[in-house]
Amino acid sequence: MDYQNRVGSKFGGGGVAGASETNIDRRERLRKLALETIDLAKDPYILRNHLGSLECRLCLTLHTNEGSYLAHTQGKKHQTNLARRAARDMKETSLSIAPPPNTVQQRSFLRIGRPGYRVTKIRDPESVEGEGGQRLEGLLVQFHLPQIKEGVIPRKRFMSAWEQKKEAPNKNYQYLVVAAEPYETVAFRIPAREILNEESDWRGWSWTHWDKETKQFSFQFMFAE
Repeated sequence: MDYQNRVGSKFGGGGVAGASETNIDRRERLRKLALETIDLAKDPYILRNHLGSLECRLCLTLHTNEGSYLAHTQGKKHQTNLARRAARDMKETSLSIAPPPNTVQQRSFLRIGRPGYRVTKIRDPESVEGEGGQRLEGLLVQFHLPQIKEGVIPRKRFMSAWEQKKEAPNKNYQYLVVAAEPYETVAFRIPAREILNEESDWRGWSWTHWDKETKQFSFQFMFAE
């Protein structure tokens, strides 16, 4: 084919290349440059399938040879997906970082054994409920704590059967827990009945008292029914 009359061409030359020829030449130069500078063995996204073709696992594209794959890696689609993957990995890394350790100092002390205590069943003589005249029932609990730590006030709380980890949960029971350093924590298993708190017990049968002089911790509570 004679290109000598093409605009901008020289006699004996190949003529001025069109846009398609320029793109082909650019891709070829990029392929050769990539082959010289990029090690495909270190690319985590390249995969050779059973047909001998190459796949990009990041972009899910198929390529006939290494040159085609390398030209793809230099393109906009692959570079955009790389940026998205890097941003996602950074976000997941920041979420997986363990929170700083708890700065609250854990209290530790030498336990000296269980304290002396006494539990007494009581009934409210003024309450009459139901046809059988059943009175409200409750418990009077007394602890003797002669070696309690200075400045420590004994504490008590009611715990459901599902909160404790010592026994298999039983819906028929709940636990009364009493703690006073340096004594061991004591727990009693009591019926899972509603308990009147001290504010709602207008009769005054539910109360708590700590005697610093005698080191006696006493409290009483009533079941609602």
